[in-house]
Amino acid sequence: MKVFLMFKDRDFDLESPLPQSEQSLTEDLDLITLFKAMAGDDTLLFEVAKRAVLSPLQDADQILYRQHILQDCLDNSAIVRKVYDLAGESIEREKKMFFSIFSRHPRGILYSSIGVMKMFVEGLKMLRAVADEHADKFSSAGFTRLFSMLQEELGDTYFAALQDHLTELKFRSGVLISAELGRGNKGTNYTLRKSDKKKKSWIQRLFEKKAPAFGFSIADRDTSGARALSELEDRGINRTANVLAQSADHILNFLTKLRNELAFYVGCLNLREHLARKGYAVSFPKPADPDERVHSFRGLYNICLALNIRQRIIGNDTNGDGKNLVLITGANEGGKSTFLRSIGLAQLMMQCGLFVPAHSFSANICGRLFTHYRRKEDVSMRSGKLDEELGRMSDIVDHLTPHSLVLFNESFAATNEREGSEIARQIVGGLVERNVKVFFVTHLTEYARGVYDRHPANALFLRAERKPDGSRTFRIVKGEPLQTSFGEDLYRKIFGPPDSSLSSAGLR
Repeated sequence: MKVFLMFKDRDFDLESPLPQSEQSLTEDLDLITLFKAMAGDDTLLFEVAKRAVLSPLQDADQILYRQHILQDCLDNSAIVRKVYDLAGESIEREKKMFFSIFSRHPRGILYSSIGVMKMFVEGLKMLRAVADEHADKFSSAGFTRLFSMLQEELGDTYFAALQDHLTELKFRSGVLISAELGRGNKGTNYTLRKSDKKKKSWIQRLFEKKAPAFGFSIADRDTSGARALSELEDRGINRTANVLAQSADHILNFLTKLRNELAFYVGCLNLREHLARKGYAVSFPKPADPDERVHSFRGLYNICLALNIRQRIIGNDTNGDGKNLVLITGANEGGKSTFLRSIGLAQLMMQCGLFVPAHSFSANICGRLFTHYRRKEDVSMRSGKLDEELGRMSDIVDHLTPHSLVLFNESFAATNEREGSEIARQIVGGLVERNVKVFFVTHLTEYARGVYDRHPANALFLRAERKPDGSRTFRIVKGEPLQTSFGEDLYRKIFGPPDSSLSSAGLR
């Protein structure tokens, strides 16, 4: 039995390796906040959210496949949570049962497997009941296939046959085993046989004609004989015990996959509820092919910031279609870094099949996403900050794939303006030439101004908005790079307006 709720044609692998950029993405985009909002106190939800978000899909059809399933989940959240809980409860009960009665002997394996199978049957019946009652409420290809499979493979005939087998394996009428004589008259080919005894009344059993048979009895104190007989019985039921244990493992594997794949969608439901309580809108993005250059959105906001603060945050509108380079300049503390994080978060959320924090969002699929953010001073570093920045940049280049997306936040500012601008010009120019999309937040006005003066058709210039009185709107709007980041505004905010007496004394 297959689940196929995360992929059309394969299982979701919770053990798949994470990308090389995992640590940087997690730190720079504040992904822990996102994962915690999806998971709550459920460690499985956290791990599944982390694995799914950091393993972006590369095919638009697969993204839409998950989106349709997620829409079904949003429309039927109580049913989805019920199925998730049913699978989880069966798995937890199996763990307790096996730890309490597990044995390495065939009879112990057989009896523990019978107990587990009986418990699984109850769980499967409840899943089948959910499918019978609610299948018509779901329209996505993933849920339609899952519910159809449950109804077809878990029919009444299946459950009746399974119950008959489990009842017979209790051996209320004894164990019927056949064997052959091998070399030296040693027993071989021990096989468990199905009893042909039919239920009869005591009168029928008393007067029925019995076939001739030979038997023997073991004395009450004959421990060696009892042990030998027990060993013969173990040989006879060994194969059946292993087959039944494998059947239990097969059902456990299905339930585990069902729980793991539903965990992603339950995390999405949790996230949606968090945002709804705060009054934030979400939408399903429109993915474009990797070789296109699409990046347009309306009302895009930083979802992690929205989850962390009480104040209402500002969304942004931008049309960057046809652009490979987006340069973002402007006032200090104007929302540039927040905007850059919203770009990275929305890209990852789109490519894992999630909704995005915006009224509308469309972007091309990126091969891989990288962040190159300015790091805090590390006293343990053996080299300078510029060396460290260039080293990280080299590592990114080593792992670039076609149509990747790189987010730079105040990179290459660890040296002087001229050198930093030249480094930025060469690195960003090389990336854009290789068809890598770049978002670059910078205070390197020489670099930004140089790019703007060339008027490249594939570049978009954005600026943090500042009102004439120096206040920030925290909106990112179209605008050419200026020669200042308005650091004086921050000075006035912290120290107040300049003292007139100091100004007249020439100490301003």
